[in-house]
Amino acid sequence: MLDKRAQLLLKTLVEHYISDGQPIGSRTLSQYSGLELSPATIRNVMSELEEMGYIISPHTSAGRIPTQRGYRFFVDTLLTVQPLQDQEILRLEHEFSSPDPQELISAAADLLSSLTQFAGVVITPKRKSIAFRHLEFLPLSEKRILVIIVTSDNNVQNRIIVAEKPYTISELNQASNFFNHHYAGSTFEQVQKILHKELQQMQSDMTRLMAAALEASSKALDDDKDGVVISGERNLLQVDDLSTNVSSLRKLFEVFERRTSLMQLLDNSQRAEGIQIFIGGESGYLPLDECSLVTAPFDVNGEVFGTLGVIGPTRMAYERVIPIVDITAKLLSNALSNN
Repeated sequence: MLDKRAQLLLKTLVEHYISDGQPIGSRTLSQYSGLELSPATIRNVMSELEEMGYIISPHTSAGRIPTQRGYRFFVDTLLTVQPLQDQEILRLEHEFSSPDPQELISAAADLLSSLTQFAGVVITPKRKSIAFRHLEFLPLSEKRILVIIVTSDNNVQNRIIVAEKPYTISELNQASNFFNHHYAGSTFEQVQKILHKELQQMQSDMTRLMAAALEASSKALDDDKDGVVISGERNLLQVDDLSTNVSSLRKLFEVFERRTSLMQLLDNSQRAEGIQIFIGGESGYLPLDECSLVTAPFDVNGEVFGTLGVIGPTRMAYERVIPIVDITAKLLSNALSNN
């Protein structure tokens, strides 16, 4: 354990490094810590903190910067969180006015990104075996057809297919009616198992149309089942601590592109209560070694439904990011539950 003097100096060092991004020297610590200590005493304390792994001296600089361990001690023990003002919370509530759950989730990711200027992330469970309520064909041109899929949870997906032959509006209506009459309320997995046999009884060109529609519809739902919404990842290009390392930045954007590992990480944090903070290598995921991830679960009617969070540099203003993530999770929970 650090004594009070060492804790105050470490707190001052971390706060000023987060604010300025420059190594902190003993003179700065003496000026801002409020402790009446000689420069020599402060240097001795800094040496002890360095030996204990809380700070490090970068290159030949006389100043120090916090290590991952220093950030962790700061966040767990020394951090003073700045709660959002009531007026700020009321302003944020207006962002969650949509009746569409998917729009609410996207709004949460956008809000996290815009408020922190980092990347906002929201994950929800992969949706399995979604039933469709309605399917409709609309002609766009001679052979291009728009397939509109409405699922049982009122999600709407549009996909364009290119048919092998032109279809009249009457033929497209016939295909829509057949599909909806026989399969509405079924999952696409169920339809796939029985569709081929039943379509044998219909004319071959209509069979091909429905097979193409089924494939496009399944693809639409597979895309939607990803369960990850990311907003503002390009903000990280403007963060000096990250943008100077092109290789690390490329790996980070590959995480955003593939998403699977990110989902696993956030899914694990979903099982814990309240705010979770992963600093640098604590995530156990190499591309995030130079980042911090602040997450919180959100619920629907009291049951945990997903996780949201912010990905940014380890040198982030935790005292502000933490309450932003916390209140966004609460507002999203309320909005989803009220729907």
